[in-house]
Amino acid sequence: MTTFTHNDNCFLADGKPYTVISGAMHYFRIHPDYWRDRLLKMKECGFNTVETYTCWNLHEPREGEFDFSGGLDLGRYLSLAEELGLNIILRPGPYICAEWDMGGLPAWLLNYHEMEFRCFDEGFIEKVTNYYDRLLPIVKPHLLSNGGGVIMMQIENEYGSYGNDHDYMRAVAEIYHRHGIDCQLFTSDGATMFMLSGGTLEEYPCVANFGSDPAGNFAALDAFRQNQPKMCGEYWVGWFDHWYDVHHTRDPKEVAALFREMLEEGASLNFYMFHGGTNFGFMNGANYYDAYEPTITSYDYCALLSEAGDMTPAYYEVRKVIEAFRGEPLGPVTAKNTPKKAYGAVELTEMCDIFTAAPLLTEPVRTAAPKFTESIGQYHGFTLYSTQLQGPREDWELNIDAVHDRAVVWADGKYQGYIERSRHKDEIRLPLPKGERMRLDILCENMGRVNYGPRLKDRKGLRGIRFGLQYHFGWEMYPLDLKDLSPLRYRPFPGKTETAAFLRGTLSVEGAPCDTFLRTDGFHKGVAIVNGFNLGRYYNDAGPQKTLYVPAPVLREGENEIIVFETDRAEAGSVYFTDTPELG
Repeated sequence: MTTFTHNDNCFLADGKPYTVISGAMHYFRIHPDYWRDRLLKMKECGFNTVETYTCWNLHEPREGEFDFSGGLDLGRYLSLAEELGLNIILRPGPYICAEWDMGGLPAWLLNYHEMEFRCFDEGFIEKVTNYYDRLLPIVKPHLLSNGGGVIMMQIENEYGSYGNDHDYMRAVAEIYHRHGIDCQLFTSDGATMFMLSGGTLEEYPCVANFGSDPAGNFAALDAFRQNQPKMCGEYWVGWFDHWYDVHHTRDPKEVAALFREMLEEGASLNFYMFHGGTNFGFMNGANYYDAYEPTITSYDYCALLSEAGDMTPAYYEVRKVIEAFRGEPLGPVTAKNTPKKAYGAVELTEMCDIFTAAPLLTEPVRTAAPKFTESIGQYHGFTLYSTQLQGPREDWELNIDAVHDRAVVWADGKYQGYIERSRHKDEIRLPLPKGERMRLDILCENMGRVNYGPRLKDRKGLRGIRFGLQYHFGWEMYPLDLKDLSPLRYRPFPGKTETAAFLRGTLSVEGAPCDTFLRTDGFHKGVAIVNGFNLGRYYNDAGPQKTLYVPAPVLREGENEIIVFETDRAEAGSVYFTDTPELG
């Protein structure tokens, strides 16, 4: 293909009608050693295009500090797709939703208190421009006009679900043009008049996002705008999961039947997701409608490839539809599912409690009143708020005006309970006689920023800690992003703990490592880190997810360091590596 255009009915490749059969697969949710494997499986399923967002908050984690290396090497990901003969649809945002922390917007934007996001706010446009000035030069060599695979790029993302500032959208498009982005630009929205009118530009094709009723949704798109290609920008083959919720699944034959219906309508489409992957580390997002609902670590999405990249029944059902559409066999599937191994139990023999660990890992920030964490440059992970209480203190209940998102409380090292945003509040009372003192520690977890809707400005941490009506002042804030745990000093672990603690053990691997899944039965809530790689959060009290995916490239032959950071308390002295995932 040397040109990609469109007429009033369809897309055109070198002047001939062309059906885009695309699948979403985000490079930042897949270990980079597996990028080729996943892309090959897409190619051998019969797809001609891969789609990915880009993640501003990882590429610019602190203002002016950019990272396009390792698992964020977008150029390498695009090159691998091109080597396999896949076209590329790129969705750079700047907002991406994606069930990703703050919809991909970097949390440092929250320190600009007067800035309005996702509109023609000059300050916001300036920050977007700075990001695109680093991102788009990486993209430009991969444009179709430069011999690459990028055939389409999206302007913003489902903007009509949020706003209607067309000057803002044109400003984003203008940044593309200034950087020589000459591929087909487009917008995508839900198939309603309200969303389409808010989120589209008349200069560019618009596509509709939906998971069912293709005929009805395409009719709605056609009623809004005729004489353009028909395309589903996100065909939702499954759905994402929240803690305290169920794992969403879908009948593979239904997925394939709706796909067939779209092809019969003469439509192009993009499967969301072809392969979902994992919200490694602290990057999951959250929803907030009536209550705050954070997304789990797995982004399996009931996609055509499982979280671990295995070809599912839906993969083969969709492949059959593509073969029928092409009118000829696709050829053999040469890609293989990766081997899985149950390594068994690993004893956690060492511990470092949170009160010992915090001053080893970071310097405290001393403040009069507890602050949201962004104000001290803490954007992800945990923050320990510590203070001294002085008697006399009456039997007033501990109250916190804002808990974003989960606070675990200890008095003189003894567990008192926890408060979880929109979900749970233990009654905690700490009376204190005259002349006595008490240390109060509150571990606050950022469980993921809101990624969709009007509550994007989701600051994290605690505000307004008081007893009755009296606010307590004089705090130390310990920011804990858990990026470097080497300063920790361990002591023997007796097999259970009543405090938050880092627990360490060793997994011995003989031969080449295999994919595996970590179970943390007997623990309540926390994160697991293998050889310095943060697998993400577990929350056994909430479910539905009960295992964490461990990609083989994270492991090594020989000894592997396993660290579990338990935020509440633990009744177990070991974790277990199994060959079978359990997502609920």
